[in-house]
Amino acid sequence: MKKILLINTLYYPYIGGGAEIIFQQQVEGLKKRGYDVAVLTTGKNENLIKEYINGIKIYRAGIKNFYWHYGNNKSNNKLIKLLWHLRDSYNIEMKKYINVIIDMENPDLIICHNLAGFSISIWDEIKKRNVKVIQVLHDLYLLCANSTMFRKEHTCKKQCTICRTLRRIHKYKSEKVDVLVGVSKFVIQKMSNYNYFTTVRKHIIYNAQNINYVDKVKIWDGKDIFKIGYIGSLTQSKGLEWLITQFNKLNINAKLLIAGKGELNYEKYLKQLSNDKIEFLGYTDSSEFYKNVHIICLPSICEDNLPGVAYEASANNIPVIASMRGGIPEIIIDMVNGLLIDPEQEDSLGKAILKLYNDKKLFKKLSQQGRNSVETFLNVDKMLDKYESIIENL
Repeated sequence: MKKILLINTLYYPYIGGGAEIIFQQQVEGLKKRGYDVAVLTTGKNENLIKEYINGIKIYRAGIKNFYWHYGNNKSNNKLIKLLWHLRDSYNIEMKKYINVIIDMENPDLIICHNLAGFSISIWDEIKKRNVKVIQVLHDLYLLCANSTMFRKEHTCKKQCTICRTLRRIHKYKSEKVDVLVGVSKFVIQKMSNYNYFTTVRKHIIYNAQNINYVDKVKIWDGKDIFKIGYIGSLTQSKGLEWLITQFNKLNINAKLLIAGKGELNYEKYLKQLSNDKIEFLGYTDSSEFYKNVHIICLPSICEDNLPGVAYEASANNIPVIASMRGGIPEIIIDMVNGLLIDPEQEDSLGKAILKLYNDKKLFKKLSQQGRNSVETFLNVDKMLDKYESIIENL
């Protein structure tokens, strides 16, 4: 039985986003396929603790940095944040954990996902022990300290001075990886543009989830209130200000439902921008949310890698209006399962909403084509097949 150690910044019940959901599916899926798996993740504890979740052995490593970077544990002090990122560029203390775990588990293979908190220092320790390593990329962490390449209300055209400094060794260290997996074509191309992983074998494996179709409360008939939805984190890079200001300009029988949470001051600011047709729902169960909206808006102004909301909504036959940035066009195809918009053209979002509101035939067509258009993202077994093929080849 092959032993696999899987590493990610967070693990259930601490969920930062879609990467944690996909990671847990991979861990539990590989166990069901007969692999002996263990997980190394960060935690709020001081040192190393072991626990079991769904029969999976979980090691939670106490983070050796200024704070544990999950949820409300983050610092608002800019200097402390900068120092945190400086230490996280190559955290010598965190790589000590990997030696302990390798001694305990003796894995045949290690699969790394998000490394924030651990840093790339663990690559060095893994290779010193002659263990093969697969690196799975969910975001731009290796290029950007904030993982988004988004700063001062704009997508970064290139690395800023701070990120070039904090990521000065990452390019040549990336060659230590045996196999690179990108969850989108976009993220692989982005790494290639900066000459990362030049000698490393590369694969694209889309994230996948088994998503059951949810029955709508009522299919929109053009007469009822048109319910426009946004679900996700409430951050500037997701284009919430753009969505709200565009919606405020529309003179239609519609409501905008916003589900998710963000920093308190930013949420307060967004609510100040809003009118009485906009409702903030806070954390909301996604299946319940999809029952009650007619379209989903994904107005990211950052280069979103592969937002799960895009294929979740399409899987429920909900048309998606989404930015043509990052990996989004790999899910949302213009005039097939949604409409693509350009953040550089301010009115493109409002015009897209009006287009679906006024053109009932187009709305119906995009709805009907939604689920079939994202079949690739709905088969977890096929996703695991691809990972297993790489594992067996190593």
